[in-house]
Amino acid sequence: MKKLIYVALSFFLLIGSVNVASADTKKDNQPLTEQQQTQLLKLTNRVEEIRNMDRSNLTRTQKQELRTELRDMKKQANAISNGGIYLSVTALLVIIIILLIL
Repeated sequence: MKKLIYVALSFFLLIGSVNVASADTKKDNQPLTEQQQTQLLKLTNRVEEIRNMDRSNLTRTQKQELRTELRDMKKQANAISNGGIYLSVTALLVIIIILLIL
């Protein structure tokens, strides 16, 4: 009986997560504020600096730092332009499963 309940709950959770994922794509594009525009401009300028930089003289650790900086800037730019916090469907399922277990 417990197994049937867990299967049914997981089925409904999977169905609900599909709706959450599709709801993210239907956001309205809101205009950016002045502060967001300046921050986005700073990020794009920094990306252009890194792109035009001669990376052949850099050490391996410096290249890794640049990569992590670019990833962080990409996340910031996506958060500014799309205006939100990202939570993947898989992460959502893991959180729900952990809550059910506890």
